[in-house]
Amino acid sequence: MADRVWFITGTSRGFGREWAIAALARGDKVAATARNVSSLDDLNEKYGDSLLPIQLDVTDRDADFAAVKQAHDHFGRLDIVINNAGYGLFGFVEEVSEQQARDQIETNLFGALWVTQAALPYLREQRSGHILQVSSIGGISAFQNVGLYHASKWALEGFSQSLAQEVESFDIHVTLIEPGGFSTDWAGSSSKRADELPAYAAAHEAANEVRSKRTAKSGDPQASARALLKVVDAEKPPLRVFFGEAPLSIAKADYESRLATWEEWQPVSVEAQG
Repeated sequence: MADRVWFITGTSRGFGREWAIAALARGDKVAATARNVSSLDDLNEKYGDSLLPIQLDVTDRDADFAAVKQAHDHFGRLDIVINNAGYGLFGFVEEVSEQQARDQIETNLFGALWVTQAALPYLREQRSGHILQVSSIGGISAFQNVGLYHASKWALEGFSQSLAQEVESFDIHVTLIEPGGFSTDWAGSSSKRADELPAYAAAHEAANEVRSKRTAKSGDPQASARALLKVVDAEKPPLRVFFGEAPLSIAKADYESRLATWEEWQPVSVEAQG
């Protein structure tokens, strides 16, 4: 397969860094964005002209468009665009401040939207390309203490499913990557946390116990790079793909419960139609 050009946001650590390395190691070119591009110095030294580091805060729409243009002008094309930048916000819905909620949506949702909008004219003109949105098992299911994170990922899922239909005629693919728990810094120093309300103390303790069990077996970000290459190399890549073993069982239980409830309440649903 001919060398391809990648544009990846959030490459300073975690998935973004591992995926950038995987692309570079096989001879592809990567425009790698990060808030602090010094985190890419070692990759720049190793891969030279194949890597284009770009300083970027994805919440800045103008900067997103400028970064995508810079990458396209530098390499002459764009083939794979990955919206990976994002973080986790921990807090019960009542606990999250207005600013925390807005910041979460600005980064996880609007950051991906602006980069997607910036890349589409180039992909449409060349009539090819693959946009990958890093969602989560939390993009189709929901757990306590991360409600606003879920809101950002459910919204990402929604516009991306619409997008896939809108750009199909241009031979542009869209894939939502939905990881389970991985050994990244998502829940560590890169996350934000709301101030806990005393009224939820017991609920927080219970939620933490459930989360610990759910994430006891964390995935390997390096292994995820091998899986990612199979997705981007596929002739017909999927709209959605789980990364990790646990998400499928979570999704099946969730959707079986939803279907059962919808079936149970179908007579009322029909009644509402009039």
